[in-house]
Amino acid sequence: MAARSALARKPRDFADAADRLSPADFRRLTAHIHAVCGITISQAKSEMLEGRLRRRVRALGLDSLRDYAAWLFEGGALDEEGPALINAVTTNKTDFFREPAHFAFLREVVLPELSQRRRPLRVWSAACSTGAEPYTLAMVLDAHANDADGPEFGILATDIDTEVLAHARRGVYPLAQLDPVPAELRRRYVMRARLAGRNEGRITPDLRAAVGFGRLNLIGEGYPVGEPMDVIFCRNVLIYFDRETQARVVAQLADCLRPGGYLFLGHSEAGVGASPALASVACAVYRKH
Repeated sequence: MAARSALARKPRDFADAADRLSPADFRRLTAHIHAVCGITISQAKSEMLEGRLRRRVRALGLDSLRDYAAWLFEGGALDEEGPALINAVTTNKTDFFREPAHFAFLREVVLPELSQRRRPLRVWSAACSTGAEPYTLAMVLDAHANDADGPEFGILATDIDTEVLAHARRGVYPLAQLDPVPAELRRRYVMRARLAGRNEGRITPDLRAAVGFGRLNLIGEGYPVGEPMDVIFCRNVLIYFDRETQARVVAQLADCLRPGGYLFLGHSEAGVGASPALASVACAVYRKH
């Protein structure tokens, strides 16, 4: 039976391998993606794009990528399918305490300085993915508030992908993903699943309550985030934008900072933060004049 089942799947596998985007469909799909969210997808990444979109083809019960493109552009489904299309193409690599030097700098330099102002801190995780970054920030800020008499804080966490935002709000992660969290912080802020065999942990309710999640497109005009921020983390997303878009996003992020506030970019984006409003103070860390 196993052999027959494997053979039965082969025609679909071969069909998938032969199902490719035409040059015209590739161009109009990548142009739409770039216009909506700023992501640049080169021809070299065509197989990656096709692989991700085949999941949508299967989910919708369509027969091919050709049918999917026709449904979007000739069938008038672009508005309906638009959010799912963007969800499919966004990259959501994330880890707790990713690029740990940034959190050391936050803890040792930024928080002692900003704490002197004795008012609640506003922090923004501007490409939060499934929530590891904003919850890491919440752990560091809450530990500082409790252990060093630091100020109260609130964290805004945004992303363009609605699916990862739903995951982030739940705050549930495999224990292996939580390994980078220091043991003392895991003890304080992570609850182990009680059911046997559920190798998961959940962020504690109090810490989840400190983070507000919402959808935001970084290439939009102006960011509706309320009062100016003290700290913004926008890491490992600008690498997917062209230079013009990078400069525009950095300028808008700087506009959202208080004077003396800090912008953290990904280590691979260290040269992207050049702006008249910002001074480099550490690797991929910038302070607003």
